[in-house]
Amino acid sequence: MSLLAAITRPTLLISERRCRANIQAMADKAKRNQLRFRPHFKTHQHAVVGSWFRDAGVNAITVSSVSMAEDCVRDGWKDITIAFPFNIREIEAVNRLAAKVNINILIADQNILPTLVAQLDKTLGVFIKIDTGYGRSGFHPEHEEKLIRTIVDDLAIGGLKFKGFLSHPGHSYAAQHKDDIVRIHKAAMRWMLQLKSAYHPQYPQLELSLGDTPCCSIMEDFRGITEFRPGNFVYYDLVQAALGACTPENIGVVMACPVVVGAKESAKKLLIHGGAVHFSKDHLIDPITASPFYGKVVSWQEDKNDWGGIRDGMQLVKLSQEHGTVNGDSSQLQTYKAGDLIFILPIHSCLNANLMRLENTLIV
Repeated sequence: MSLLAAITRPTLLISERRCRANIQAMADKAKRNQLRFRPHFKTHQHAVVGSWFRDAGVNAITVSSVSMAEDCVRDGWKDITIAFPFNIREIEAVNRLAAKVNINILIADQNILPTLVAQLDKTLGVFIKIDTGYGRSGFHPEHEEKLIRTIVDDLAIGGLKFKGFLSHPGHSYAAQHKDDIVRIHKAAMRWMLQLKSAYHPQYPQLELSLGDTPCCSIMEDFRGITEFRPGNFVYYDLVQAALGACTPENIGVVMACPVVVGAKESAKKLLIHGGAVHFSKDHLIDPITASPFYGKVVSWQEDKNDWGGIRDGMQLVKLSQEHGTVNGDSSQLQTYKAGDLIFILPIHSCLNANLMRLENTLIV
């Protein structure tokens, strides 16, 4: 029986071959640059995929929530950074984790310091979040220089373990071309190294942590940085391919969706079971039609139990809650009938994987 014969609903297929290759390539880059490789697990959230990182020598990871950290501790991970502005309502849970493994947290608001000093386990490592241009959270090293110094001093006075500075140049995802990514990376490096120069004499063990998939995929110069934290790279997606961070061949996941209404002879669309609750509504804009699309159709290679190249012109162009509409040339659409599976590369694999959860995933 075919591996896919039992699929009855939208299912995320994970390519072990592609994902292992993506992991190894990033591990090799970390080694070349003498970096600690601390990958972000928010993309895959899968114990088996996590084991592939162990096979590549990874022993320190990043997560985006306390609950994710709890899952990873149960899976045996012992060195975890929660790279999300610290939520003081979760102090008790974080203290429980710190009693078991090495936990690092992230400060992005100076007003929580009194509470942290009073209630936080002093074994936790504390990073200060630095805004190197993204603008979402953190302290800008130029405009808030005195505030950063105050926070560093208050951490020392309060007995908390100051680890260093952490930044996520997430605006790289909005880059229009590779030159934008180069510029964003260089600016982040400049700010982080200036901080290192200012604080390293007083804190010789100071660490600099940097992470975003576009910059970590494209750039090679990380001199002076302690660790990097890419996450999306394990699966990649169409956004990363559009940025030049990967090729479509590197994308490690695909959605298998049942066709529920085949294309009529005069129509250039078919209806699938696969909607916003499976893909999310993240999209790209088609450069020809100037319309949004939510995924691209690929062929399936039955003999290899793997997917092949993108089918030109076939895109997921509309999402309802459970339904999706695929358009394309009528001759292509006529090859699908109700009950068939259609295979679609996602726009944003992090959201896609999170929506599908483990019970709707299959490793191929």
